[in-house]
Amino acid sequence: MRDGLGPARLRLLGGNVHDELEQRFGIGAKVLAGEVVLPDGTTVDATTTLPAGAHVYFYRDLVDEVEVPFDIPVLYRDDDIVVVDKPHFLATMPRGGHVVQTALVRLRRELGLPELSPAHRLDRLTAGVLLFTARREVRGRYQRLFAEGGTRKTYLARSGGTATVPLPATLRSRIIKYRGQLQAFEEPGEPNAETHVEDMGDGLYRLSPRTGRTHQLRVHMASIGLPIIGDSLYPNVIDVSPDDFGNPLRLLAQRLEFTDPITGEAREFVSSRVLG
Repeated sequence: MRDGLGPARLRLLGGNVHDELEQRFGIGAKVLAGEVVLPDGTTVDATTTLPAGAHVYFYRDLVDEVEVPFDIPVLYRDDDIVVVDKPHFLATMPRGGHVVQTALVRLRRELGLPELSPAHRLDRLTAGVLLFTARREVRGRYQRLFAEGGTRKTYLARSGGTATVPLPATLRSRIIKYRGQLQAFEEPGEPNAETHVEDMGDGLYRLSPRTGRTHQLRVHMASIGLPIIGDSLYPNVIDVSPDDFGNPLRLLAQRLEFTDPITGEAREFVSSRVLG
């Protein structure tokens, strides 16, 4: 770990490591600078040859990022978990052009917890309750809790549309998202996404997802004539400047409930944020 960031792990095709890294990624200079290492910590040099499937580690060069000008309030913290109230516009963990300006890296630095890891994920544009594990030893227990549907999540969303179906309603559909495409989409087939939608009045809706597909809530709301205010992807893609924080997605992970897999205690965490 270096200043909140772990190294990149790369699976090799096989052969001279310097030549492969230079040809595939243009980073052969990292080998010459002694910045590429084997899993046991041995430094790779210009003569190192490894078989296909071997791994090496190195630190990526960071690019300049637009600073997300919002704090990350901590709702709860103990030796095992940290629960925060994530702001809009901040990704959960490094991906693509968002590395330092992510909840994970910022919290590792602010809290001095190098083993901090997300137990689940919120979209960058979604705010609200987000749980991290603080120690490697408990990470798997909490991640399985979320992966196996052992939590109950409640979201709030605001829309200016008119519902095309009677509410409350449980929406079930098949949602697919391909890597490299901005939008997820619904297609015919066995449903893999389920959301219960309730009308709370004055354009506010309570969403209770039973599954966790990428962009599920945004897709389902748009599909019934209720696109979420501030949504730059659904129903249409809108180009938004990276430094434009003036129109957040009105989607909030408002409540998280579960039985703690370590202590057996009933847990409930509630966001203090209010949708505008």
